Amino acid sequence: MKKMNIRQMTLVSLFAALTAVGAFISIPLYPVPLTLQNLFTLLAGMTLGSVLGGSSQIIYVLLGLIGLPVFADFKAGIGVLFGPTGGFLFGFIISSYIVGKAIELKKEKDIFYYFLAGGIGIIIIYISGITQLSLVTGIGIKKALMVGVFPFLPGDILKIIAASFIASKLKLVIPLR
Repeated sequence: MKKMNIRQMTLVSLFAALTAVGAFISIPLYPVPLTLQNLFTLLAGMTLGSVLGGSSQIIYVLLGLIGLPVFADFKAGIGVLFGPTGGFLFGFIISSYIVGKAIELKKEKDIFYYFLAGGIGIIIIYISGITQLSLVTGIGIKKALMVGVFPFLPGDILKIIAASFIASKLKLVIPLR
């Protein structure tokens, strides 16, 4: 594995911190709060690429796992990771990596390509999140969709648009060299 340079480490840390800040900007809904985490997860993949974007989300999840209150509602710990909303946290890692990989695959990107990659990223977060939500709570997939996806769709579409616009203006994918 190649080593990260200081700039890359700084950017990975920045996006881990931004995701934590996004968790604090929250509207409490039960069992899944509405936050800005998805925005920064998508933006990490779109601007940093697969490895660095995914790494930023791994750092974010690890910070919460070791007890720093960086998850929504100032929560932390392994209980959150394996609780009803933990699947969304795992989804952040996968989503950021896949979005970054999609961005890396195309040389000339327009805002619609970013939007498509962001849509795929949100779908990954939803699949991971509702799967764990359904399994942990026993509410079934249909009910998990009703409480874990549908209330968030309008806001997440706006987050995809915002991330796409920002990333298309930055045009920044930092390879791990």
